Amino acid sequence: MSKVRIPPMLREEVGGAREVPAEGANVRELLDDLMDRFPALRAQLVRDDEIAPFVNVYVEGEDVRTLDGLDTPVAPGQTVILLPAMAGGAEPPAVDGSRPAEPASAADSAR
Repeated sequence: MSKVRIPPMLREEVGGAREVPAEGANVRELLDDLMDRFPALRAQLVRDDEIAPFVNVYVEGEDVRTLDGLDTPVAPGQTVILLPAMAGGAEPPAVDGSRPAEPASAADSAR
């Protein structure tokens, strides 16, 4: 069994717990176990069967995206940290791949 640390913005979905146990030999199995027990987490953590782009997952302090992603091994007793992004950046591209027009800067407006 491993420990999963739950950030404040996701604690409501797990009954207020700061940490919950989960089973799995890798990150995918561990998240599946967690989301099976707390289904509201699924929309928060995954998109198209991958870790959502705005979520970081760490195993013993290492970002799984720099390791083997969802296939990153998780040994019993290890700690997994879920860390959704707190604020957004640029708007995502439109379906056709275009981006919204950049707003004029204050300097441009003053000219």
